[in-house]
Amino acid sequence: MNAHIDPIAADAVDSAALQATSAPAGLAPAEPGVTTGLSGPTAAPTPPSGRRRGLRRLAALAMIAGPGLVAANAGNDAAGIATYASAGSQFTYGTLFFMVLVTIALVMVQEMAVRLGAYTGKGLGALIREQFSLRLTALAVGCLLLANTGLVVSEFAGVGAAFELLGVPKWVVVPPAAALLWALVLFGSYRWAERIFLVMSLAFFAYPIAMILGHPHWGEVGKNLVVPHLQPSGDFILLAVALIGTTVSPYMQFYAAAGVVDRGAKPEDYKLIRADAVLGAVFACIISLTIIVATASAIGGTGPLQSAAEAARALAPVAGPGAELLFAFGLLGASALAGAVVPLSASYAIGEAAGVERSVSRRFRDAPLFLGVFTAQIALGAVVALTPVDVIQLLIGTQVLQGLISPIVLVYLLVLTNRRSLLGDAANSRRYRIAATTVVAGVALMSTVLLVQTVLGWFGLA
Repeated sequence: MNAHIDPIAADAVDSAALQATSAPAGLAPAEPGVTTGLSGPTAAPTPPSGRRRGLRRLAALAMIAGPGLVAANAGNDAAGIATYASAGSQFTYGTLFFMVLVTIALVMVQEMAVRLGAYTGKGLGALIREQFSLRLTALAVGCLLLANTGLVVSEFAGVGAAFELLGVPKWVVVPPAAALLWALVLFGSYRWAERIFLVMSLAFFAYPIAMILGHPHWGEVGKNLVVPHLQPSGDFILLAVALIGTTVSPYMQFYAAAGVVDRGAKPEDYKLIRADAVLGAVFACIISLTIIVATASAIGGTGPLQSAAEAARALAPVAGPGAELLFAFGLLGASALAGAVVPLSASYAIGEAAGVERSVSRRFRDAPLFLGVFTAQIALGAVVALTPVDVIQLLIGTQVLQGLISPIVLVYLLVLTNRRSLLGDAANSRRYRIAATTVVAGVALMSTVLLVQTVLGWFGLA
């Protein structure tokens, strides 16, 4: 059954921590000396001792962690790791500034998605169905299904690649992995599944350690983080679109909004929901940056990745001869996390668009379409992943497709969050609207450039 966010989480977060996360214009921040709870402002409590304060903040972080963090971290899946690692091996530190821009975009996009869920009590698919025509709704859901189909295949290909690094054939592990993920979602509650997904994310911590132990050229890292560095080459643009696709994937917005609704969040829970979305997006992108830097330090300048084993070399400073084992563990965790989240996002979208029951907490007979779509995607992804495929090219190629489709989904998200008739005072302010429009236009421009280059290439003109 759905559960509301525990009110003690609000008490565990002091007002300074809440105010540090900026709110969209139109939402007034809490007054100094006042802690904003789920039921309104209350008098600020007496400051606790240092040790007690630390424990309470850890409890607060545990309560905050939710759909936003899961959705953002799911972007660091098998395809994401392959794309970030390829960026480091092909362009060393040259994509770091671009990733900073992508991070800003992800923070804004995820915040808008969870705001819609918290203030309307409806997922993105349901809102698109209510606010747009049937044809436009079909376009949104069709784009998501197209992007997700390839992505689900890539997740199970990632599971297979992880075990192949250990000498285990993929046909031995992919079917059981698919059955396990299916059972996890079908027979568990949303909150239970959500916590397991978050535990899987711990594998990502190997990359910051590898980055530090790899002794990168910190001066070059800092320079490329703050100085614009964009190359007009076709390879750079292709990879840039793939970076957008893997970081600001369309399924993440559908999952984040639907997860907020499935969790039972209300408008008064928005501060915690926003903190989850923003912190999750920032954390995920920091991990992405460390993957790029770690790979650049280990094999930077060698060109595009050719295999998963080659990508594993980035973790050599951490594990030495066991780098492939550590990479396999990380790849498995990342693939399993997204292997559940990606098909769930499409199930949410279709269920919302059709106006039927959709929740991880429901049984099959109560939500046949929702869980049926989830089951079909898991089965299709596992079957196709067992065919002979070039795993690295499949992983990066799916992210390019995600990047091409992202602008379409982002337009829906932007239009919905701009509507005061839908969100009232929580709608985008003028400044926020300008910033969000700039983000969507930038993503659309990159996708258009890549599309034009691809078409011209077919005729030998590029």
